[in-house]
Amino acid sequence: QVQLVESGGDLVQAGGSQRLSCAASGNTVSIGAYGWSRQAPGKQRELVARITRSGSTYYTNSSMKGRFTISIDNAKNTVYLQMNSVKPEDAAVYYCGAAILGKWYWGQGTQVTVSS
Repeated sequence: QVQLVESGGDLVQAGGSQRLSCAASGNTVSIGAYGWSRQAPGKQRELVARITRSGSTYYTNSSMKGRFTISIDNAKNTVYLQMNSVKPEDAAVYYCGAAILGKWYWGQGTQVTVSS
């Protein structure tokens, strides 16, 4: 099993930037990929991006790919989500996930609030 702790969620002004971090502990050697998902009030949770340990990335839509960047530091077992040009619709709880043999484990989430 793996434990994930997100940090970096805060109040950010629309058009600004924010970086989220997620530190993994436990069975980190078995992690094949990391991901970020988000859930806004009244909406379903959606995948934002994922990254393999080798650095291959996938973004769920072109809008996020142009503004968000997922990255990984394998030495620190930490994954990041750099958010640029933040929009009001990006306000949500952001969750970090790690995949082990196809099973995803998720953290408790960090709140991103956007002021317009």
